[in-house]
Amino acid sequence: MSDEAQLRWVALGDRNGKPPVVMLHGGPGLPDYLGDVAPMVADLAPVYRYDQRGTGRSRWDGRHSLARHADDLAELLDAWDVPRAVLIGHSYGSDLAIRFCLAHSDRVAAMLLMCGPFVGDWRTGYRAERDRRMSQTQQERLRELEELPRRTEEQELELLSLAWFTDHSAHEHGWHWAAQAARRRRPVNWAMNSELGGEGRADPLDGRLAELRACLPARVELLAGVDDPRPVSALEALALRLALPLTRIEGAGHEPWLEQPGAVRAHLRRFVRSAVGA
Repeated sequence: MSDEAQLRWVALGDRNGKPPVVMLHGGPGLPDYLGDVAPMVADLAPVYRYDQRGTGRSRWDGRHSLARHADDLAELLDAWDVPRAVLIGHSYGSDLAIRFCLAHSDRVAAMLLMCGPFVGDWRTGYRAERDRRMSQTQQERLRELEELPRRTEEQELELLSLAWFTDHSAHEHGWHWAAQAARRRRPVNWAMNSELGGEGRADPLDGRLAELRACLPARVELLAGVDDPRPVSALEALALRLALPLTRIEGAGHEPWLEQPGAVRAHLRRFVRSAVGA
């Protein structure tokens, strides 16, 4: 990169196809985890994924900013010789897609925003719903682990499992999926999470929607799991304010491709076909 950081990326499909799809993972502070999603559309367009700086195999030490992460994507598009891309962002990745669009709208061919971004005071509703899905003992244990100045490997896995198992609609499978993710999405860059989260709260998208409306590409859609503990009403508010279509996936939570892979695959394929003219 221009500041000598090195980012790890991977491509799937025929890279001669234009425009490609770029998938943006969430976090912030997690490595890329969209390896099960990319093959759903890789026969329609080339699909790029990457570990955001400071995560996974994109090793980097230093402060993080939303602007730097948006510029990273622009530099990657340059490296891939891609003038414009279809962005598919999940969770925080949808925020990154929006921030990139605000800074580099000429490079966005279309956007699909999955399970984000949220506007308004969505965190209060999220915390309340997460607590409702947990026992009192689980709530207390999660807070105890969060307050530790240092955690062992076992404690880190327990914290992540507790924090993530409520993300799913199927509670009987939720703990398994959360524990699996806790082992695979490591290590978590907590400093990056704190820095980007703090900047996002200081400069919320709520105040930039008029600017965003003026620069959005012609094709932008939202997708949500109906049983995501993050309130779907927050995505409904965004869809209303930006006049965007919102698709609700029944029987799915924050990672809908795990619980309703057929519905998510069908939606992604329809969207990518329409976006790239396949």
